[in-house]
Amino acid sequence: MAPETAAVQGDVQDGHGGSTARIAGFLHRAGAGHRRVPESWSGDLQFGVDLGTASIVLCAVDADNEPAWWDSRSVQAVRDGVVVDFAGAVAATRELVDEAEETLGVRVSHAATAAPPGVPVSDRRACHYVVEQAGVECRGVNDEISAAQEILGVVDGAIVDVGGGSTGVGVYRNRELVSLTDLPGGGHHLDLILAGALGISIEEAEEAKRTDGAAHLGVLKAGVERIAESIRSQCSGVDPGPVHLAGGALLLAGADEIVADRLGWRTVSYPNAHLITPFGIARSFAAGTADGGTGDR
Repeated sequence: MAPETAAVQGDVQDGHGGSTARIAGFLHRAGAGHRRVPESWSGDLQFGVDLGTASIVLCAVDADNEPAWWDSRSVQAVRDGVVVDFAGAVAATRELVDEAEETLGVRVSHAATAAPPGVPVSDRRACHYVVEQAGVECRGVNDEISAAQEILGVVDGAIVDVGGGSTGVGVYRNRELVSLTDLPGGGHHLDLILAGALGISIEEAEEAKRTDGAAHLGVLKAGVERIAESIRSQCSGVDPGPVHLAGGALLLAGADEIVADRLGWRTVSYPNAHLITPFGIARSFAAGTADGGTGDR
């Protein structure tokens, strides 16, 4: 079963009255905004910080929820939502904030962040404190699936966020989140497979996966299929409706087809899927759906 691609398929309706074509348009505009100052933007900018396993991303949306800016730093300071190098995470976030302020000419005074589903309150607090120690008021800590929902607006179906260390799945019914889970296994595990097969370092494997992933898809197929089985397990083996793929770990040409074939379920992939959650974090603050304080729910 081939996946539907948002760039060409526009029949999957989202919760904002649009379609996958609208989402693809947003993500194309977001991708074009990498470290580029927009000609103009509406109102005040709202910022989001995505503390990922492979990188930390800072992004912004304007008052019309349009993408305005994004930048990232490769840093292994966070593992599956757990801050393992607090100083490194703070330094990378501070660097991103300084760059954004200098380039955009505005102060990054506040931002939202997020953590994978199921992360303990203590680790959610650590994510909050990373943002605060970078000199930015943290206005909320969302879960990554709910953040992605701010972009995707799924009515009935599942959002799958395949990150560096884990795969999170949220199932929606009538726009309400009815199931939220997260299991180990993501992009880092694909790096381990590729490193072992090619006899190279994990860092070199990550670079090879990002720059020429399609050439290594044969080696990585079994790992991608394991991710698909994780998705099936988290959906209790029941087809949830359209499965929307988010996250950067599956940005390999053909990986979405492997997932779709393995599941046998309707699967929707997106351009620049690695930006869905970061921009969703920024939107979640703008929409007031990120919880306040230090992440206590």
